[in-house]
Amino acid sequence: MLIKDINVMHKNKSKIHMPNTTSESIHLGILLALVGGLLDAYTFIGRGGVFANAQTGNIVLVGIAALKRDWMETLIQALPIFAFIVGVVVSETLNRTSSISRIKNSERAILILEIVLLFIIGFIPNNVGNMLVNVTISFVASLQTSTFRKLVNSPYATTMCTGNLRSASQAAYIAFTKKDPESAIISLRYFIVIFAFLLGAFLGGFLTLSVGAKAVWGAVVILICSLILLNTDDC
Repeated sequence: MLIKDINVMHKNKSKIHMPNTTSESIHLGILLALVGGLLDAYTFIGRGGVFANAQTGNIVLVGIAALKRDWMETLIQALPIFAFIVGVVVSETLNRTSSISRIKNSERAILILEIVLLFIIGFIPNNVGNMLVNVTISFVASLQTSTFRKLVNSPYATTMCTGNLRSASQAAYIAFTKKDPESAIISLRYFIVIFAFLLGAFLGGFLTLSVGAKAVWGAVVILICSLILLNTDDC
């Protein structure tokens, strides 16, 4: 009931057109944040101690490798960054395409592509091809964060938390200092997504320690639920 209330509130003041309310809903935001947290824990615990979702660390590592004139290591650390950029390009291309085969919109196309890639990754054993896995997950994270960018009518990310935490704190401050209930609702939405990311990280860690490489299929299950949620919106 709480989630339903915070999705409904804020609409009266909003002037932003929402062509697909499900793609911007708190329900989908929770599911995708679960995926984001799970993938980060999966790559850190089972795929070489890296965070594949966000590229800040990789950019730093590229700079350090370049400083040492280790050009091979520079290239290796740059690959996830390139994959992330490619993911943005693919997402923007799909968003501009009106129809892809029998898929009704770009959001469904992105979720299906994520599901296929992550399902394949589950067959690659730990410590075998970790670079390929991390590059692929960087690509997947880029697709997701570039496609699902709005939580009701506020910008957010489902594969990283820094921006969400800043926005949540800012909205909470406005709500407290100005007694603004609208900002309180916005802050609550952000904190729910952040908590979902944390829960996803816990789940990803637990599954990776329990079943190894196949833990990524937990993200596949959640993405399938997300796809069903989008399809239900058309019924």
